[in-house]
This record gives sequence, structure tokens and C-alpha cells, in this order.
Amino acid sequence: MEESAFNALAEAELARIEHALEDCGVDIDIEPKPGGVLELEFANGTKMILNRHTAAREIWVAAKSGGFHFRPEGGRWVNTRDGAELWTMLAALLGAQAGETVDLQPPA
Repeated sequence: MEESAFNALAEAELARIEHALEDCGVDIDIEPKPGGVLELEFANGTKMILNRHTAAREIWVAAKSGGFHFRPEGGRWVNTRDGAELWTMLAALLGAQAGETVDLQPPA
């Protein structure tokens, strides 16, 4: 995939995630940063970083529980380790870090 196509795809997905986070009901401070980065700060003071990694053509998530890489595949973003879907895994990571259940739904 061309770099420009990947960047557009990743930026669109990060924007979708940002909108979903605003609507999920969890107290998270969302700070978009230049270069395709979302910095999330939770009420408990912990942080999570989501960013596009253009060279690898992946979206990376750095959470309290570890780092995860997702690549576009068949219209979805899947974990490079086990094939788990980004949105499902992100909801679980957010819930673990926030200490509450997170219902994260992709915008229609």
C-alpha cells in the first residue's frame, strides 16, 4: 500500500476512534497530536497512546498492559500477533486501564 493511501486510511480510523471515545461514557481526556497520534489520559492518571506507524503500515497502541500493532486487512484492523480485531481489543484495553467496562462502538 502506498504511503499516502495508508496515512489516509489510518487517519480516518484514528478519527473514528476519537469520536467513539468521546461517546463511550468513560472519563478519558483525549489529546490529538500532530503526526497521527492520540494521547489518552484516564481519571486514574494513566495514559494510552494510539498512533499510526507509517513505515510499518500499522496502527500502534501503547497501553499499561503492553504494546500492540494492528494492520489493515480485509477492511478491518487486525492484531499482528493473534489476528484480534482493533475495536474489540481496544475496548478491553480501555476497560482494563479505566477500571470499568467500556462499550466502544465504531461510528456508522
